[in-house]
Amino acid sequence: MDGRELMTAESRAGLAAEIEATVRATPGVRSVYRSGSLISGLLRVGAEALGVRSDDEPIVSVVLAEGGVAVEASIGVAEGARSGDTLHAVHAAVDALLDEKGVRRRSLTLTVVHVQSTDAA
Repeated sequence: MDGRELMTAESRAGLAAEIEATVRATPGVRSVYRSGSLISGLLRVGAEALGVRSDDEPIVSVVLAEGGVAVEASIGVAEGARSGDTLHAVHAAVDALLDEKGVRRRSLTLTVVHVQSTDAA
């Protein structure tokens, strides 16, 4: 599947939810955050306030791109985990999921936005 089969918002949202679950299950990942800039965050909050967009949309971004999908995720890493190792593990897990689904990955952008203490809830 090259991404064209993922044209519906529902199928992209479903794939995004599966990717999010895969990322959360990766050792070293403490949390997953919504990706995007401050401006996109403000626009999202405004759209939610107007009822144009709901807050239950996927945290992980899955966008159709030429030749496949572009995936973006921001993660919090456990204090004792090595960020680089965690990023490699997430990358491999997401690639395995996409291979299993028959979806071609155009790009995968992973960002560590927080290193979380193991004492933090």
